[in-house]
Amino acid sequence: MKIKALAKALLITGAIAGVSACAQMDTAHNSAQEQMQQANALYEVHHDDGRIYFFYDKPTYAHFLKHGETPYAFKRIASGPNGETLVFGLNGKDKKKRSGVASVDMYDGKLTPDTFYGEMRAEGRIYVFSTLEDMQNVRATGEAPYRFTQIGDGPNGETVVYVLNNSNKKKRPDALIAQFKAQYQ
Repeated sequence: MKIKALAKALLITGAIAGVSACAQMDTAHNSAQEQMQQANALYEVHHDDGRIYFFYDKPTYAHFLKHGETPYAFKRIASGPNGETLVFGLNGKDKKKRSGVASVDMYDGKLTPDTFYGEMRAEGRIYVFSTLEDMQNVRATGEAPYRFTQIGDGPNGETVVYVLNNSNKKKRPDALIAQFKAQYQ
């Protein structure tokens, strides 16, 4: 009789531990999903050394702009549109991850944020985007068919190109201009 009671108690304890472990796994999974949903920006820098750098995290991007390097990175050698090495700048939380990095997932088309802000620095210009699709199109073609350009308006006197699309090509992109200016205040 005591053995049956002990077995029953162990079975209940094991079930509770299993439910607790599942809850912890769900919490960790939900936390990763929430982080991915909060990532709504992509910063891209085309460097003269044949590399393209990507960041979803503004402080990591700002560090790169100031120092020309990123403390942690995930690299894909010769994987760019023209054989460039892709370098995904990582923050301290991402440095050990092998998946679930927002910049990688946006580049791969696995993550499309509801709201989006993007910057691409190439050829001495800063291209500013309101959609990930527009950014991907410019990366693929090298050209922004619809744009609003402000010469010398970047933080260091760069030309800023606000990339438009068929749906917003007839309007001055005042909200996007304000969003860009807020990045550098």
